[in-house]
Order: sequence, then C-alpha cells, then structure tokens
Amino acid sequence: MMTASEIRARFLDYFAQNDHQPVSSSPLVPREDPSLLFTNAGMVQFKKVFLGQDKRPYKRAVTAQKCLRVGGKHNDLENVGRTARHHTFFEMLGNFSFGDYFKEQAIRMAWEFLTVELGLDKSRLYATVYRDDDEAFGLWQKVAGLPSERIYRLGEKDNFWSMGDTGPCGPCSEILVDQGEHMSCGPDCGIGSCDCDRYLEVWNLVFMQYDQIDKETRVNLPRPSIDTGMGLERITAICQGVNSNYDTDLFQKIIARAGELAGVAYRAGEETDTALRVIADHSRAVAFLVADGILPSNEGRGYVLRRLIRRALRFGKLLGLSKPFLFEVVLAVVTHMGEAYPELTANREFLARVVREEEERFAATLDKGLGILSEELDALAATGDTVLSGAAAFRLYDTYGFPLDIINDVAGKRGVTVDEAAYTICMNEQKARAKKAWKGSGETDPAVLFLELLESGLKSRFVGYDTLTAQSRVVALISAEGQAVERLIEGQSGFAVFGTTPFYGESGGQSGDIGQVETLTGQAEVTATLKAGTDLTAHHVTVAKGELLLDQEAELRVDEKTRLATARNHTCTHLLHAALKNVLGGHVNQAGSLVTPQRLRFDFTHMAALSADESRRVEDEVNAAILAALPVTRETMSLDAARSRGATALFGEKYGDEVRVIEVPGVSMELCGGTHLSSTGQAGSFLILSEAGVAAGVRRIEAVTGVNALEHVRTMQAEYEQGLKALKTKPGDMAGRIKKLFDDIKLLTKEKEQMAGKLAAGGGKSLMDEIAEVAGVRVLTARLPGVNIKALRDSMDDLRSKLPSGVICLASPQEDGKVALILSVTKDLHGRFTAPALIKAVSAPIEGSGGGRPDLAQAGGTRPEGIEEAFDVLKGLLAS
Repeated sequence: MMTASEIRARFLDYFAQNDHQPVSSSPLVPREDPSLLFTNAGMVQFKKVFLGQDKRPYKRAVTAQKCLRVGGKHNDLENVGRTARHHTFFEMLGNFSFGDYFKEQAIRMAWEFLTVELGLDKSRLYATVYRDDDEAFGLWQKVAGLPSERIYRLGEKDNFWSMGDTGPCGPCSEILVDQGEHMSCGPDCGIGSCDCDRYLEVWNLVFMQYDQIDKETRVNLPRPSIDTGMGLERITAICQGVNSNYDTDLFQKIIARAGELAGVAYRAGEETDTALRVIADHSRAVAFLVADGILPSNEGRGYVLRRLIRRALRFGKLLGLSKPFLFEVVLAVVTHMGEAYPELTANREFLARVVREEEERFAATLDKGLGILSEELDALAATGDTVLSGAAAFRLYDTYGFPLDIINDVAGKRGVTVDEAAYTICMNEQKARAKKAWKGSGETDPAVLFLELLESGLKSRFVGYDTLTAQSRVVALISAEGQAVERLIEGQSGFAVFGTTPFYGESGGQSGDIGQVETLTGQAEVTATLKAGTDLTAHHVTVAKGELLLDQEAELRVDEKTRLATARNHTCTHLLHAALKNVLGGHVNQAGSLVTPQRLRFDFTHMAALSADESRRVEDEVNAAILAALPVTRETMSLDAARSRGATALFGEKYGDEVRVIEVPGVSMELCGGTHLSSTGQAGSFLILSEAGVAAGVRRIEAVTGVNALEHVRTMQAEYEQGLKALKTKPGDMAGRIKKLFDDIKLLTKEKEQMAGKLAAGGGKSLMDEIAEVAGVRVLTARLPGVNIKALRDSMDDLRSKLPSGVICLASPQEDGKVALILSVTKDLHGRFTAPALIKAVSAPIEGSGGGRPDLAQAGGTRPEGIEEAFDVLKGLLAS
C-alpha cells in the first residue's frame, strides 16, 4: 500500500523532474495578503506572481501546501467528522506555470502522474471541462485517450475560476475517479447531476488565460498560466482503496492514539467514531496553527485556534475524557507528520505546553458553564420554549469562552435552537465597544498604491547598506491621491521613486529612513520610506523649496543620526532574541517586532510573565554583549547555506534564494534584511522599559538603547527625587514610607466598608421589618444608596441568615450612575423560582443583565431610576 508520505514525495519528485522548482509550503498565516484569515489554497503564496506584482527566478513551481478552512465560503467545520471528506486542516498538492506551459502540458503531466506514477486504473478516470472550452475537450481525447463520453462539459459554477470580480480568470478541468456502484446515490447518479462520492473529484486544473477588466469585458492574458490543486487526503484515500479520508494512514494512527486515551475503539458506533474523527482532525489543525505562531486568544486567528481546541475537548468529554488529553494527540501528530514538516518537531515541547495550558484553562470553566447552560435549558423546558436567547448564548461565550457551536451542540440534543441573529448583534456590540474587531493580517500593502509601477516592472536599486548618500534619477512621481504626475511643487506631498536609493524602506519590523532630496530645481524632505515591492522603494516626500521634476537628477541623503539610532535598536533586538532563548529556553521564538529610532518592541512566544530575576538576566546578557564590543558581520549567501550554518530564520517570513546573514560571533546569527551597527559597542547600553502579555502565549518587551536609555534613566531619576520630596523622606526609606501609606489607606477603607455595611443593614433589624408577602412567598426589597458591592453582599448575607424562606432583592445606585443589584431565593423555593431565572426580567428596568447560582444572582445596570420598577417586576413574577 502506498502511504501518504510516499504520494507527497512522488508528486514533488515527479514535477521536479519536469523542471518545476520545489517551493516550501508557506505558513497558514498568509504574508502580504490582508484579505485572508488563513492560507486556504496552494496558489495563495503565488498570488502576486499571477498578478504580475512579483517575479520569481523560476517559471514552474510545485508545492505541498498547508491549508486551513474554517470560515467564510470555505467553512467546513460543522461537517468535519460527519462526512468522509471534510477537514479543517489539509494538504494541497499543486503544480504551477507562470506564463510557461499551458493546457496541453498540464493535462499530459496530470494524466501521467495519476496513471503511471500512482498506477490508477485509466478506465475509472473521467474529466470535466468548461462548457465552451473545446480546446481542453480535444486535448483530453488527444493526450489521455479519453473517449468523448467520459468527458463532461459543465457550467461556470463548476468549471470556471476567477480571483475576484476583476483580474486573472479562466476555465477549469477536473479529473474524477469512479469509486464504484456501491458508492452510488441512486438511479440518477452521475457527473454534474449529484454530489455523492461515486464520481469523486481528485484534481482541478485551472487554465488562467483571461483578464477580467470589468463586468462586461474579458481579454486574453499575454502569458497564460496554470494553477492546479489536488488534496493529499483525497488522493491517498483513492490509492489506499478506502472510502473515507479518515481511514487512511494520515489519520488512523492519530485516531488510534485518541481512542487509546479514551479507552474506546474506532468503529464502535457513529457517535464515538464522529468524536474520534473530530479530535484527530482538530489536533492536526491545532498542531500546525501553533507551530506557525498562532496562540489561543479571544479574537482573530487566535480565537479560531481556541475554538478548535475547545471543540475537540467537547467531543472528548462525550468519550468520557475529563482530564487534559488533546496535547497527547497533538504530540501524535508531531510524531507522524514531523518528518514532512520539521517545524512541528522543532516546536514539539512548546506545542504540548500551549495546548495543555489551554485545556486546563478551559476545564476550569467548562463544568461551570455547562451547569449554567443546563439551568437555562431547564428554564426553557419548564415554559415549553425551544429557543435559547442570543443574549444568554453570548453571556456563555463572553464569560466562559463557550464557542457558539458547543452551545448549539448541547442545546440541539435537547431540541433547543439558539437565536443566532441576536447572538451576532451582541457580539458586534461588544466588538464595537472594545474596538478590537479583526482587520485582516494588520499589514499595510503598499503594492496596492503602487500597482501600476509594479506591473510596469520598474525597479529601484538599494545601496543603503554601504552608503547614506547617492545620486540618482527621479523615475516616478505620485501625488498624494495616487496619481502619476510629472512634478511636485513647494508645499505638496507625494511619493518619489529613484533608480538608486540609500533609503531603507520600512519592512521586517524596521521603520523606514528619513532624510533629504535635492535637485537643481528644489529640495524635499523624505518623511518616510516604504517597501512597495521586492525591488521597489517609494519615498514619501514633502517639497520644502522649489519643485521636484520627473526624470531629473537628484542627490539623496539619509539622516545619519536617525539611521544610527534605528540600527542600535535593530542590532539589540537580535541580542535580545538570543538572550531570551538562553534565559527562558529554546522554545522562545520571535512573534513580531518594531524597530524605530526611539525604541524597540519585541514580541516572543512564552507562556508566563518574566520574573524580576529573569528580566535582569536578559538585560545583563544584552549589555554584556554590548560591553564586549563584538563585531556585527554581514554576509550574503544562499538560503540553504545559511540554514546549514545554523542561522535563525523567522518562521513565516518570505526569503529569496539569496539571503543576508547578520552575525554577532558567539551570540547571534539571524537572517535579516535590515540595517545594523558594525560593532555591538555602538549601542552604548540597553534598558528594558516593560514586559507584558499581548496575547495568550505571547509576551512583549519594550526597550531603549544608547542616548534614549540615558534620557530614560534621567527622567526616572528626576521622578524619584520628586517622590522623595513629596513623601518627605530620604533615599533608602522610600519603599517603607510608601508601604506605610498603603497600609493606612487599606485600614481606613476597611473601616469605611464595615461602617457602610452596618448602616445598610441597620443591624438587620430595620430591613426585616419591611418584609411583605406575595402569593405565600415572603419577599424583601430594599434600595440602599451609595453602598458598594462588597457592603451590599455583606448586607445580603446578614439578611439571608435571618430569613429561612423567601426572596430578597437589594439594589444600590452607585456614584458613577450605575446600579448594583443582588437577588436571593431560598432553596425551598427552587421548584418554583431560581435566582438566575428571576434576575433577567428584574434587571431589565435598570437596563442590566446578570446571572449566578440558583440561590444567589447578581446584576449590574445603568438606569438607577428603574429600581422601583424592578422591585415591582419581581413581585409580579412571584404573584404569577
């Protein structure tokens, strides 16, 4: 039996032998494409090549691409584990031609690979073509020898591909395999007439031959291209003669490990099998997401990861798994896929730690959240309602991190649906309040602004590694509105492109250079420099005097002081990266950086805050390297040579065949295109300003160097002296003086709260006199102005001890205009009422919401004038 690894290797080898350049899989996080959440197809990393915005040293490529589909039109999540073909993570095998070969060679190689390399039975293979593509129809007859009755013409929906409303597009040709009559859906089963698995699509060949100018206009591309995609999971199932992707060797060992942990066997029953398949699928996605630098969080890509982990845990719970287990299944993924994807093996310990900590975090709230959801469902059952409110579902998400699919899953088993429209409204309101809605990858894309220049092939040569000045011709001018112009006059701003430039364009986390441009006709300030493309640098200029003219000679001068300040911070990020690995461990990897003349910001993977001792050790290591005045060397070499020497490459960064290696001997060696010092001693000093978490598993250090570090110390010294003066103490006694002041404040605060509690409760006596009776239930409602929440709880505890049966509701308008409300229901009344069920309606008049235990619930509101109405609502509910 041919394994999946053998199929992947044969595919890459076959096309390499046919002059295709093997290209490594790009990360699941698309670089330079803010329109995508995740890489979802093999062509994503070549998108700019197809658009003519990027050029590669090869015209043919072959890849095995990691892909993830969990949202939008490619949302496969709900079908995962329930069908034979749906997955979140999958591998896409693809061969590509960038204006080289076209239809005939694409069809010939696809047919040869399937029938010769993989040995598929030709009599079982079929092809589809676009309805008007007579050329492809004829080629399938000529090249593959397929009879016309095994070639099907399909419409635009099935067999025409486009990148968007405009841009490259073209017809498709799919290859299908007949899996046999036992897979038929009935007498009408056939290609184009049903979606069953008898005639299974295995490979899609896209013939990119047109450019869609607008809705009505489509023209031929000057260099037609090829983009193909074949799912490894699907072709493996065909080669191994199984009817489900989950029955292949890609999944079986992972499923077996999950079953071993749960003490269940695969094929034990549909519910068990579905759970095992979901866990196996999600564990693959989780492993690759974390290896690509994604960590669990409550937004963007991190939320997708958290959702997958928690969904897998939910299915694990159905199998009786109550302790952390998913990290063990993820390690099985590393074992079985690490050879093909070394990043898994390199991050093995970190993967296990991230997943296990997320499991433990969720386990702490899962049971409590399920209990609250059960109460909500019980309350619905009592009323006969079958719709869970969107607000209730959102509270479970917001408070306990419950993804909507888990809520749907649990509710669905009890015949209850969720008001998803209302849930979405709540979610959008929260995002608007927090202003944290995901906005793509967060990367700017200058290529959009300079599209015409990129498509024209215009280039600018960067000489700024060796010099800060240059003479060059003005080759392009662009107005602030994005229009090509022939001049920029005094006071105007825009962009200038020069044939040669010493200015470094913003990229790799390093800010762009600033400086001056001077011509015979004028002077301009360069206020920012952008990397518009691989070989194109754009300078944002403001004309200070005269005018800049197209095609004239200019003198370019980079501001040396600013460049040197930036270089200090950039070189120190390399020293910092190395120090963090030494102090915290090899799992530390860069997760982002920002280098400016003022300071550096460095994000890195680590699961805990640095202790004071760890922070000092990191700072000391960096300063030791600075004091040693070590040389900072630069060398250009092949990517393979750099890796063989042990240079650190940032995973997810796009590197060319030639790379620049920055080395501080004995300390650091990294691939980097930025500007650096010539000696570490030029940095002067290094000072950490702050260390904090920015996402689950990602920490951030902000630091300063050189003169900026000195200025920070002077500022801190001045503040220290002011503090000594204000506290009327001397050096060495400040900490003790501050501690005494805080102790005094704490004591006074405690006394104030005790006094407020006594005043609120009136010793418990005066409020007890206010008890009324409603429908046989003793009820006490009281408004306690200006009492903080702790004093309100103390008052409730005192009153509950004196009321063996009844309902108590206390409300306190606060100084900030909000309302605190607490409601208690004694246990003997739970057959009729519970505190969470009552508090929803009771808190509505104060425009609040809340929840809690059956005996005690709490709410907050924003409408103090609604308190009396809230009490009336409570009494009305008790009376009904």
